[in-house]
Amino acid sequence: MTKKRLFTFLAFIMIAALSLTACKADPWKNIGAEDNPIIFAAVPSGETERVVTGFEQVADLIFDATGLVIEPFVATSYTAAIEALCADPPQAHMGALATFSYILAAEKGCVETALISTRYGNAYYNGQFLVHVDSGLEKLEDLAGKTYCRVDVTSASGWIVPSIMLKGLGIDPETDLAEIVDAGSHDAVVAGVYNGDCDFGTTWVDARDIVVEDYPDVMDKTVVIALEPDIPNDGIQFHVNFPEDIKATLVAAFLALYDTEEGAAAMEEAYNWGGMQEGDDTFYDTFRQILDASGVSAAEIAED
Repeated sequence: MTKKRLFTFLAFIMIAALSLTACKADPWKNIGAEDNPIIFAAVPSGETERVVTGFEQVADLIFDATGLVIEPFVATSYTAAIEALCADPPQAHMGALATFSYILAAEKGCVETALISTRYGNAYYNGQFLVHVDSGLEKLEDLAGKTYCRVDVTSASGWIVPSIMLKGLGIDPETDLAEIVDAGSHDAVVAGVYNGDCDFGTTWVDARDIVVEDYPDVMDKTVVIALEPDIPNDGIQFHVNFPEDIKATLVAAFLALYDTEEGAAAMEEAYNWGGMQEGDDTFYDTFRQILDASGVSAAEIAED
């Protein structure tokens, strides 16, 4: 190849590379504008329509306060939400991941925590083992050989912690139960126990509250036989490349929602959160230590 042809060829390659770079839009340019809204990954822990309605109210209030446009990405599971946040380019820019899902996403290096939810002023919550009142089941040792309704494999209170507790009693959920049913949400687990579709289920305390309109006697027909130890609450996370100035604006706006009855009611409807506080990744370190001591691997569970 002559020097002239080589120069022409190299110039062509450089132009092509520059063109491809230009075509790859910057996902953070004018983020929050009408033509580039902030995509919020939401995973309903209860009835989807109610959660979405609450989220839309929250988004409207945030827009009124900041001028930033937020649109929901309603994920079918926390795994789908993690995939959206960790995609390149990201398909979601922020989200509300549950405890274990956040730990998994953080291991992937794509998100970081900014806000921690609180309920009754507490940044921790507990899970519960739920059985039907007529089941005859009274303690965890009775659950061997039974059918188990879990939320999904990434739910801390709906699978991770209860599976650790059962293993501690010599009951391996993978081999010592009749069947494991993935209900998909906490309210679906409650419904499964109530309707007799499964012998027991695990949810956060007290997920029965969100189905009481559909099942008015749920508190009488279901019984809590055991509680789970403290679990750090979920919260709001941002992609690691989210612009810091806009993040600070949003953090302040979300915290300010609880200064008004309208904002607090919208967050309660969307997420059952009574409040929020600022926090970072270190908030989850104690829970990580529990997982490590139990031999639980976030990556392995995600592959299940």
